[in-house]
Amino acid sequence: MACFCYMVECSDGTLYTGWTTDPRRREKEHNAGRGAYYTRIRRPVRLVYVEEQPDRSAAQKREHALKKLTRAKKEALIESHTQLDNPTSNFQLPTSKTRQK
Repeated sequence: MACFCYMVECSDGTLYTGWTTDPRRREKEHNAGRGAYYTRIRRPVRLVYVEEQPDRSAAQKREHALKKLTRAKKEALIESHTQLDNPTSNFQLPTSKTRQK
């Protein structure tokens, strides 16, 4: 099962990094106050970066590596990655219908 590393931008401008099997669902959970304490007190959050990983172990390792990056490097990574808010983007997050089981 594919997993994803993601970054959300919190209302105070900080970035939170995590992993999940469904980035859009996780964003909704963070915004509903069911996410990490860090994001719970900094709502709303906005999904700004998603990176697919082959499995949970790889996603957790990549999350750890992303968390070690400086803010400037995270911002450069976000900027160089396909922007989620760009309507002309070819990147689409998997939905429950398109995700392979």
